[in-house]
Amino acid sequence: MAPSFDRPHDLVVFGATSFVGQILCRHLVARHGTTGPLRWAIAGRSAAKLDQVAADTGADVERIVVDATDAAGLAELAASTRVLVSTVGPYALHGSLVVAACAEAGTDYADLTGETQWMRRMIDAHHAAAEASGARIVHTCGFDSIPSDLGVWFTQQRAIELLDGPCGRIDMRVVAMKGGASGGTIASMMNVVAEAAKDKEVRAILADPYALAPPDLRSGPPQPDVVTPQRDPDTGHWLGPFVMAAVNTRVVQRTHALLGRPWGPTFRYREAMDLGDGPLGAAKAGGLAAGSLAGMGLLAVKPVRTALARWVLPKPGEGPSPDQQEAGSFDLRFKGTTASGARIETRVTGDRDPGYGSTAKMLGEAAVALLDLPRDEVGGGFWTPAAAFGDRLVERLEAHAGLRFTVVDPAA
Repeated sequence: MAPSFDRPHDLVVFGATSFVGQILCRHLVARHGTTGPLRWAIAGRSAAKLDQVAADTGADVERIVVDATDAAGLAELAASTRVLVSTVGPYALHGSLVVAACAEAGTDYADLTGETQWMRRMIDAHHAAAEASGARIVHTCGFDSIPSDLGVWFTQQRAIELLDGPCGRIDMRVVAMKGGASGGTIASMMNVVAEAAKDKEVRAILADPYALAPPDLRSGPPQPDVVTPQRDPDTGHWLGPFVMAAVNTRVVQRTHALLGRPWGPTFRYREAMDLGDGPLGAAKAGGLAAGSLAGMGLLAVKPVRTALARWVLPKPGEGPSPDQQEAGSFDLRFKGTTASGARIETRVTGDRDPGYGSTAKMLGEAAVALLDLPRDEVGGGFWTPAAAFGDRLVERLEAHAGLRFTVVDPAA
């Protein structure tokens, strides 16, 4: 089915009653209103909850009742809009029928998934249909993995502009992060661990840094994730594992592959937490590494996952207050080296907590950007944020989502 612009809606938020969905609705109301040129609607499985979201957020737009298990209803929903944005996760449990519906209907799609094994399934199952229909499917449009993916894109563009070519290696350091991951992200991680515990194919996908690249480009130099305490050779600071690295690095390598590997066949990218120097930095790095390893081990135990879901994670629709969201922030540094040894350092910052306030705005801007994305430049298929949007999204995020992309030092 070829995409049609003669549809009732430009954009539909599926999962508007989720906490991130509500923040997204507020963002869309503030940016586009409810009676302006953007024709948008909200969707979810409960009419009463959708009415409450409309009242609470000011999103007095059409409400559409549909469940993530209703294939026929989702097909009708996808056919009614140019862009469908979903906050209904874990996506491996609730997102497959949504992606299938969009791929068949020629409907552009954006989400917040960080589930590598599920993205691989969706690419393998629906890429051909999306190519044929013209649907642009863009996963990972939140904190995982827009800051990393676009941070690498920005760094490479500035390296080409300011130095002697692209970087053959980039290392990202999280130097500050206040607010942490969302309950939805943690729930998705729990499901990933549960799948990996019982399926060796899932474990193989999760361990492969090129797992999301097209089949003919799923190879390259070893790129082990940072899992143990290490020293940064440039600063001497202690490094520890970054919980999002196993997703972000795979997305960046897919971007590189989709672009035709312009940064060279041996391009390497790694992420880590910068925990400072001295004994305190060493203690933090050791504690984080041990805690991460123990945490993954515990999540593999079903009773632990059940207890976390029941007693620890936020319930659907719950999350930090607006004040807490505004108090959050993040600061990422990208350190690149070209083939000649020239070096560059760039910075990506956000002015909201990464898991909720900033993520919702990133998702909203990516979804609206799809409406303006020329089809002769970006056709149907599965894209990453950087490969689909590039500088277009950088500009939107700086203007409307509180992110900043800057060059720290072209000769760092």
